[in-house]
Amino acid sequence: MDEKIALIEAGGTKFIVGVGDASRRIHARTRIDTTRPEETIPAAIDWLRAQGGGYTAVGIASFGPLDLDPASATWGHITRTAKPHWSDADVAGPFARAFDCPVAIDTDVNGAALAEWTWGAGEGANSALYLTVGTGVGGGAVVGGRLIHGLSHPEMGHIRMPRHPDDAGFDGHCPFHGDCLEGLAAGPSIIARWGASLSDLPGGHPGHEIIAWYLAQAALSFQAILSPSRMIFGGGVMETQGLLDRVRARTAEAGAGYFVGDPAEVIVAPALGHDAGLLGALALALRLS
Repeated sequence: MDEKIALIEAGGTKFIVGVGDASRRIHARTRIDTTRPEETIPAAIDWLRAQGGGYTAVGIASFGPLDLDPASATWGHITRTAKPHWSDADVAGPFARAFDCPVAIDTDVNGAALAEWTWGAGEGANSALYLTVGTGVGGGAVVGGRLIHGLSHPEMGHIRMPRHPDDAGFDGHCPFHGDCLEGLAAGPSIIARWGASLSDLPGGHPGHEIIAWYLAQAALSFQAILSPSRMIFGGGVMETQGLLDRVRARTAEAGAGYFVGDPAEVIVAPALGHDAGLLGALALALRLS
């Protein structure tokens, strides 16, 4: 095996932990339920030790928000999150101490954006934005080969949204902002309104058009600000049959021919499938060298 790299896809429901190498091979993986930090993180470390150790780097693609300021005393910590028990949790530190090697950490969506730009649906593009629409909504972007960071990482799921006229009575589901993009289009917000996931709603249910409309408004915002060559829409909600085509159509209508690029070519599905999370962690780790 080439140099071994420990990979962690740290999600709010589960940690996927793996062992990979620079040739993009994933040699082993396991799932660990996300309970409390003091339970989940040691379980991940124990499994990685059982694979033989000897890691040259650790890559972590994690749910957030995260402190990613290298000069901060809380670098690698989750900050304020709705996930019980995880606010202020140190994610990166335990792995660095356990394996005495460099650790790369970023958001799960930044990791996925980097992996899709490097090997997937954004390969060959000068810029790519990845948006996941699932239990939450989050996004990351690669521009000129670099992930976007500022004071922190992007929080694309929390942009403010216009309201669909047939959805005005819903207050939104985000515990912080109510009717932001996540509060209106994420899986829990769909269930809160209509009692079922989008994929389980009948084909003629108005929810399909409402969610596509919100995602199209978001696509226009991202297009206006970043003008990405690719907008890659992933996550469980996007697996709903026909949703991606609806988003493309509503984006084209709302854009009114102003923006450069055909939405049918700019707005695309992910190419890396269920490996996107671990490959995101790998892409982050490879940036350490």
